Amino acid sequence: MFILKRQDVEISSIQHPKKDQQVPILHYQGQAFRLISVFKAGQEEEARALWRELTDNRGKACVLLEEPERFSVWGKVRLEQIENETGGNSKSGIFIQASILLLQAVHMDIEDFLGTKQASLFEKDITEVLKQQQFPETNTIEAIKYWVSINPLEAPKLPPWKENHVVSFLQELHKLGKTYFGNANFANQVADKLQEMPEGERSLFLSWLNQSSLSKLWQ
Repeated sequence: MFILKRQDVEISSIQHPKKDQQVPILHYQGQAFRLISVFKAGQEEEARALWRELTDNRGKACVLLEEPERFSVWGKVRLEQIENETGGNSKSGIFIQASILLLQAVHMDIEDFLGTKQASLFEKDITEVLKQQQFPETNTIEAIKYWVSINPLEAPKLPPWKENHVVSFLQELHKLGKTYFGNANFANQVADKLQEMPEGERSLFLSWLNQSSLSKLWQ
């Protein structure tokens, strides 16, 4: 929809009605946009790809904000929408958000330690696994590229997974990560990888994780 510079817009924040956090809001020509994802200065291609995916393929009204030190993608929102939010994610929604954050952590580690080619291969591998297991709305390479780049805590919609999907996903993610790294060190210190989550939601997920069969894999 729009590619804008910092001087074109105003950015403010409003208090989330139910969470102890501020919600960044971009204002442009009387319209309000909510932060979806942030990219480093060297990730212009990824930022533009997400922006095009949302605008061209998903029909969303979005802004791509270009700044010297970063790129960010913002989705149109009505302020009353945020004000009316319950803020209380369902248990399954919290588990899905945590799973996507762990996916992003593994993807980032692969990119940092093994390089971008391996990260691209990982995206294809996880896509193939989810396709075989018929995961709803996350079994295409486009969907995986979307979820490794967007903040799941701000996503307009989460995949409609059930608890069994979350368990399978985390099992397969661990298996793939071990294949890429040759060990399971990447799965240690899960809490550190979920720092973005509100404390109560993070604690709920970690408590569930520790009581499940996954506790032997993710620590």
